[in-house]
Amino acid sequence: MISFRGSGGVEKLYLKLIPQTTILASLTKNMSSKHHLAAVLHAKGERLNVENIPTPTPGPDDILVEVKSIALNPIDYVMRDFGFAVSSYPTVPGSDVAGTVISVGSNVPGSTPKPGSRVFGFAPGFFKNSKVEYGGFQTRVVLPATNVTPMSSGMSFNEATLLPMSVLTAWSGFYSIGIGRNTKLSSSDKQGFLVWGGAASIGTSAIQIANMMGFAVYAMASEQHHSYLKSLGAMKCFDYKAPDALELVVKSARADGLALNSGFDAIGQVHNCAEILKQTANGAPKLATAKRIDPLAPKADGIEVNFIKAPEDPKEQTEHFSFVFNHWLKEKLEKKEFTPSPKIHVVDGGLQSINSALDELKKGVSGVKLVLEV
Repeated sequence: MISFRGSGGVEKLYLKLIPQTTILASLTKNMSSKHHLAAVLHAKGERLNVENIPTPTPGPDDILVEVKSIALNPIDYVMRDFGFAVSSYPTVPGSDVAGTVISVGSNVPGSTPKPGSRVFGFAPGFFKNSKVEYGGFQTRVVLPATNVTPMSSGMSFNEATLLPMSVLTAWSGFYSIGIGRNTKLSSSDKQGFLVWGGAASIGTSAIQIANMMGFAVYAMASEQHHSYLKSLGAMKCFDYKAPDALELVVKSARADGLALNSGFDAIGQVHNCAEILKQTANGAPKLATAKRIDPLAPKADGIEVNFIKAPEDPKEQTEHFSFVFNHWLKEKLEKKEFTPSPKIHVVDGGLQSINSALDELKKGVSGVKLVLEV
């Protein structure tokens, strides 16, 4: 016999009326709803520690998501090992998540996915002063409604995790060099677009977006990835390891009559990109780079080089995120006009394997995204 205290005093529940397994399941569910697992970083350079933490309530403009899959990005191990973009400890790194909506805030728009919906989103911990609840490496995460996209039918949670950081960074790169959202070119414009690091996650998104805008995309990547990148929209691919790689790109652009006035550097090859743009542009060339620019480094002669970043003004930033996740990605996925990329490599062990997975990513991977299933 199990008893509990209710509003009318001690009530008795007999096992013959309510099975014990049902009662225990209810109690376990009630307890587990208050805590969840998270990979917490307590200090710079330490290993992430998987522990139980209190589950937060989403704020008025947020939603709470039960995470099913997490994708890893290079910034994650840089945050862990060097404290990059960490403003306070403890914190939870991680940005790319997919799962189901648990609850929504009181102020979210009516179009926001409802509880039970399958979604993916960008966990903005480093935009939110490293607050624990906004980090992606946990089984429940708070996401601003502006950072969330409903999953299209047939999409898996693993596929969905490929998108948030990749697509947001690609669009932020276009923003950084002044390429407008409504850019629409024709083949007669002869405008080329250089992507160095085409097989990197953000490189694959940059290729697809530039191709949709009408650019003739030149992609630099290992030869083994060339066929795949062409299927995403690259017009031509070049092996960056070739000793005459830069010369081949320049000759090809001239033969095709293309002006490479814009570029996207996904892996920190500013010098090589600048050399190509300098020799092939017919205007004022601009390069977006994922490598943070050293203010003391020599300037690229005649090339405007900008670090990839979202708008800094809070209102502009919110609108930028909403455009990417609530509008553009939602529409493109519904119409099947955008491909989640690159390929997926699932790391066994779930959240408990987070440190070894980040170590693997740190050693270097090519043409794949590491994903954890939680």
